[in-house]
Amino acid sequence: MSNDELHQEQQFISLLHERLDTLREQAESALRQAVAQVGTGRQARVERDVVAAEHSARFASLNVADTGLCFGRIDHRDGRTHHIGRIGIRADDSERTPLLIDWRAPVARPFYLATGYEPLGLRRRRHITTEGRTVTGLHDEILDLDDDTRTGYESRDADEVLLAALNSARTGRMADIVQTIQAEQDRIIRAPHHGVLVVEGGPGTGKTAVALHRAAYLLYAHREQLAKRAVLIVGPNPAFLGYIGEVLPSLGETGVLLATVGELFPGVRAEGGDTQSAAEVKGRAEMAEALAAAVRDRQQVPERGAPLVVPHDDGDLVLDWDMALEARHKARETRLPHNLARPYFAFQIIDALTEQLADRIGEDPYGGPNFLGPDDIAQLAKGIAASSEVHAAIDELWPLLSPQDFLADYLAEPTHLPDADAETIRRASGPWTPADVPLLDEAAELLGADDSAARAAAEAERQRRIAYAQGVLDVSYASRTYEFEDKEELDKDASEVLAAHDVIDAERMADRQEEADTRSAAERAAADRTWAFGHIIVDEAQELSAMAWRLLMRRAPTRSMTLVGDPAQTGDAAGSSSWQHILGPYVEDRWELATLGVNYRTPTEIMDLAAELRRAADPGFEPPRSVRSTGVRPWETAVSPDELPHAVAERAADAPPEGRLAVIAPPALHPGLREALSAALPDVPFEGPVDLTRPVVLIDPRQAKGLEFDTVVVVDPDGIRTAVPHGENDLYVALTRATQRLGLVRVDAKG
Repeated sequence: MSNDELHQEQQFISLLHERLDTLREQAESALRQAVAQVGTGRQARVERDVVAAEHSARFASLNVADTGLCFGRIDHRDGRTHHIGRIGIRADDSERTPLLIDWRAPVARPFYLATGYEPLGLRRRRHITTEGRTVTGLHDEILDLDDDTRTGYESRDADEVLLAALNSARTGRMADIVQTIQAEQDRIIRAPHHGVLVVEGGPGTGKTAVALHRAAYLLYAHREQLAKRAVLIVGPNPAFLGYIGEVLPSLGETGVLLATVGELFPGVRAEGGDTQSAAEVKGRAEMAEALAAAVRDRQQVPERGAPLVVPHDDGDLVLDWDMALEARHKARETRLPHNLARPYFAFQIIDALTEQLADRIGEDPYGGPNFLGPDDIAQLAKGIAASSEVHAAIDELWPLLSPQDFLADYLAEPTHLPDADAETIRRASGPWTPADVPLLDEAAELLGADDSAARAAAEAERQRRIAYAQGVLDVSYASRTYEFEDKEELDKDASEVLAAHDVIDAERMADRQEEADTRSAAERAAADRTWAFGHIIVDEAQELSAMAWRLLMRRAPTRSMTLVGDPAQTGDAAGSSSWQHILGPYVEDRWELATLGVNYRTPTEIMDLAAELRRAADPGFEPPRSVRSTGVRPWETAVSPDELPHAVAERAADAPPEGRLAVIAPPALHPGLREALSAALPDVPFEGPVDLTRPVVLIDPRQAKGLEFDTVVVVDPDGIRTAVPHGENDLYVALTRATQRLGLVRVDAKG
């Protein structure tokens, strides 16, 4: 019977892949036909790009589903059977019941939630293991104990498939957990997308995997809404984003923007670095007030008794304190951002100077009324408004500012901060840092974007296209008129045949020639600072500063967010250990907390050591419960500072060849360690950006956040713990990255 079961599943899997190939061929054929029907010309190219963009997501989902297409089956007590997979597949377009159920569909939920205590109407759950298109194993769980039917593939351990996945060697890229989602994880993945959901869990509890699968589920359940607005996933660093980058494509979802906070200001590359203290000061909520005050400082008035003298053909004009103060008051009353309020300031100044000039020119020497009429005064105003000297004076008092120029000037001379804080963040020049990006975003909000020039240019371009289109229509009409010498013959033909100018006017013709935006929602969102996302997921959320939260909340006006983190792992000085402290200013207490308490990554032996060291700072600390034990205790050794690089490199070179190894050390030790590791492992490059697919990597505790490796060597754990204010949290992170083996190399200063 068991061989028959395997053969039947193999036949079914083959049928699914045949149908998948057919769907792919149909999609490719539909694309070719659509492109062929478009025709030629500029407009055709635009339409062809649109068609290709519409089909790209479908191709992506069909291609990635080819690997691990079907991974499960549920047998209901009523005789129904459903196969569960990465996407839904029907036998044909008219078939109502799918051959394969998408893992996100409601009918698939019992596959993840059913237990022997609550079978949810199931009698059996089957895990199907495949390699390519070949079935390599079946694992059956009996959920209805009254059912005595046996297949020969019953698992002695209900967690056999899960443990096999946990014990497999790492590749340097996170894999999806769609086959092994646990009940507590499933409830979080399928939670309603409205409001703020906080997912808290210790190391190895699957927080990141849950967040990514939640993104895939939300895009499935709310496709029409979220596909237009896109989903943003925020990670702690570029290495982490590279690590998780393949998960959502493997689930058939590509309409997601992955970014760090430092990448959320279009046009800015945050490649610089800050000291811990500088990043902490820049991240404080008080920086918003300091920047707002600095913007107000740019809105100046002349000193009393020292007015600005503006040259004019009819005599110098005087822009004094009273005039500028009134204009500034009127402009600030609009409550518009600095750049958008500037025209109101300019109008007031121009009006005041016009009145001053009119009084002078139209003054009656005999005391009579001003002899200038409204038209004369309007002409004077036009002249003043066109004066470069007047505009120079306005620029001096209320300059047009860009966020980059404003913040660069501010950081060179920080104001409205305590002296010590101002000195901490002061810098004359240098590349932008990740901590600068929330400040740039705040500055952009305070300044506003004066797009009047861009709108004028766009309108001028549109008028040019209309004029060109009108010319084409005129030529078409003239050419048609030339064909008929007899006017009666022309009129008779015109009544029977429609010409181009009969069905379209120049304006509509010009609009059709406008370039279509074929970018995906995620691509458009990445280029638009003011984009409002449909949902935002933040990993390692406890690390974000108060200023970073201001940036993210602007991008989530509906407050539809999933925040993932662990306050016990907070390492950044600008981070927070309280969810209420983070969320209170934005949603008060209107948020939900979900907790993950099972550690799937870290073996008991390693978790016991990590918890013991963590309790030195927090005696009441309780770690998540590990689900497995390897029997391998962490090793420790102590060496002298001189011997340290060689000892670490020797341990790395002797590590088991399977999987991935990470050397986690304080940044100050990296130069010496890099040299020693390069000598011991000449085939492994250690320069440049961190590449987690390499067999061995050298990283610091902050770079290790959210990552996992088969083997980890932690260098100078005491140095990690004492290096920064939250050093004990950094050490806890470093100790809990290993899935199999952990070693500690301590520094013996007496050695």
